[in-house]
Amino acid sequence: MPRVFSGIQPTGDPHIGNYFGAMKNYVKLGDQLGKNSIYCVVDLHAPTNPSAYDPKFLAQRTFEMAVANMAAGLDPEKVIFFVQSHVPEHTQLAWLFTVITPVGELERMTQYKDKAGKLESTPAGLLMYPVLQAADILLYKADTVPVGEDQVQHIELTREIARKFNHAFGDMFPEPKAVLEKDALRIPGLDGSGKMSKSKGEATTIGILEPLDSIWQKLRVAPTDPARVRRTDPGDPDKCLIGDYHKLFSDLPTLETVYTGCRTAGIGCVDCKKLLLGSMTQELAPIQERAAALRADPDFVRDALVQGAKEARAIAQPVFEEAREKVGFLKL
Repeated sequence: MPRVFSGIQPTGDPHIGNYFGAMKNYVKLGDQLGKNSIYCVVDLHAPTNPSAYDPKFLAQRTFEMAVANMAAGLDPEKVIFFVQSHVPEHTQLAWLFTVITPVGELERMTQYKDKAGKLESTPAGLLMYPVLQAADILLYKADTVPVGEDQVQHIELTREIARKFNHAFGDMFPEPKAVLEKDALRIPGLDGSGKMSKSKGEATTIGILEPLDSIWQKLRVAPTDPARVRRTDPGDPDKCLIGDYHKLFSDLPTLETVYTGCRTAGIGCVDCKKLLLGSMTQELAPIQERAAALRADPDFVRDALVQGAKEARAIAQPVFEEAREKVGFLKL
């Protein structure tokens, strides 16, 4: 049975891109693989993004990310779910990988170049981010990593780090493969440019725990097919941001109404947005209700994370000790 690992950053409220690109997949894989599905809130990665990280809010955002995943259906009794910094072997293994990873390999990472180019002074943590990510994965000898397209290069580096370690110290780590979920679409942001991202600001994202009236205010002013200048102009829902969101949230009858109505100018863009809000409400309202119940019982969430960290360490500690011995450190 494969072992899956994936992590999600607590640098902002989870949005529908996170939900369809990762969180729903976590739930599905958890149902299939049980405790061979290992997920964590990767809080140690958060400080590598200076523009999105604020120490005053990190703990709360970490808690909220755990709440959001559990509200979206992730069952901590079925999977291993924890907070990264609660398992110290992540950083310990990362150091062993740091000493064998060439700087040139890290400098060619596309995400590093993109982010570093926007900073006046580049922190070393931003460069080393993929090494810690490799440790996150290999600490559990995971062979399967569900990721978005932007993370594939990092998984290739993880494979290279595993090869280097195995060659230098003896076979130990598998070379994990990146799995692009076929249903995980590249969710566009509300500005219509590029994928939805927390780094672009709240105005371009739709949070899964965001109040529905706030979501409507964003949808109301969101761009549509530019060919529909007037209400009577026909349009193409495949070229429309709202049409893209309907594909995610709406059932087949609603999609048929939207597609036919848009192409024949039988419905206007506002009507189309109202139909979308109805579909989003059906999907998100139950998640928001479960999140409210979890917030009202914070001890339940914290106890689940404590148990998850214990289960994670039961795997992580012997793996790190094995790596430690292979590298040659004194064992007492």
